[in-house]
Amino acid sequence: MSEVTSALLVGAVALALIPHLAWLARASRNRASAALAAEEASVHAVIKDAANVSDGTAGVVTWTGSWNDRRVQARTIVDTLATRKLPARWLSVSITEKVAVSGTLDMMMRPGSPTTFSNFDHLDHTVPKAAGFPSEAVLRTDRKGVRFPLDVIASHLDIFAEGRAKELLITPNGVRIVWLLAEAERARYGVFRQADFGNARLDPLLIERLLLSASALRDAINQNERQAA
Repeated sequence: MSEVTSALLVGAVALALIPHLAWLARASRNRASAALAAEEASVHAVIKDAANVSDGTAGVVTWTGSWNDRRVQARTIVDTLATRKLPARWLSVSITEKVAVSGTLDMMMRPGSPTTFSNFDHLDHTVPKAAGFPSEAVLRTDRKGVRFPLDVIASHLDIFAEGRAKELLITPNGVRIVWLLAEAERARYGVFRQADFGNARLDPLLIERLLLSASALRDAINQNERQAA
């Protein structure tokens, strides 16, 4: 076969592939749009006035709004850091209202590698755990010597018993809980290096459950502070 003939064949194959690749790209965009619409519906089922305030960061979608007369935030994060064995998809739910603490307290379950959703690794001071905290939890703070109502916090950690809650963050500006929605399918990621999370979708009941847990903890901390005053 001459070089000219080979070049023509390669060109013909390339021309034949272009429409197929375009179709695949269009189908992928359509699936992504449908998935986002479904997740926005799930968020709106709980946070009626939720607005998508995402800033364009890849893999991150953020909604803010009000729930039970409180300002709240819901966020999904795709974590593809190379230090993870498999990419993970997280749900972060926050009550963004004032909390009666004078510093940041970050409780991370099984900390082993950096994450894209937390500054836990940048907090310098470890806080000794009180009774009632999970054995796999590590507590850190940004301010050495700050006292936190650990007994109150420990009594509101039932949601961490299931193994999917990853982080509890308490700051003067709110309470956040991060939950593992799904890990990428191992076979597909191992072969194609594509983070496919299957049919994992946002469940309105889960969103509300996390909001209830974070809200109850905030109320308990603030009530404890009022009683101590």
